[in-house]
Amino acid sequence: MSRIGKNPVLLPDKVSVSLDGLTVTVKGPKGELQRTLPDGVTVTQDNNSIVVAPTSNKRTSRERHGLCRTLVANMVEGVSNGFSKNLEIVGVGSRAQVKGKTLVVSAGYSHPVEMEAPEGITFKVENNTKVTVSGIDKELVGNEAAKVRAIRPPEPYKGKGIKYEGERILRKAGKSGKK
Repeated sequence: MSRIGKNPVLLPDKVSVSLDGLTVTVKGPKGELQRTLPDGVTVTQDNNSIVVAPTSNKRTSRERHGLCRTLVANMVEGVSNGFSKNLEIVGVGSRAQVKGKTLVVSAGYSHPVEMEAPEGITFKVENNTKVTVSGIDKELVGNEAAKVRAIRPPEPYKGKGIKYEGERILRKAGKSGKK
């Protein structure tokens, strides 16, 4: 049995959950999320918690048990607190700014790169070099942060590029001089 899956998901005060078969809808102060879970699990609600259990002892049911519990827990966390990813832009002349819902990044190309924020995602820039991607859907926040990082991934020689806050870049030695 999954160690993660057997733990119930506790619901905060302002969060409500409605279950319709395998479709879980979570409403909270930050918004509403809906997801249809895969077959092989059952979702039930007890007073102030949600319990996810496998339907059978088959391998697929056991594999999906912990996944589905974590998906529901992330939905509850998202509508109550939200998620955010912080990125840092390193390099001379590299900067970012927000125009409306669009993130404009100057990262050493001949043109600025523009990214439109999808529904439920907000971009915030501090000091032209710190970008915060935030929203209520953890999966969407992570994907958008990865897209921003992919504009100019950090390079191993000088460390220039866009990296996650706290990410450690393995540095390489440059060319050694002629001996």
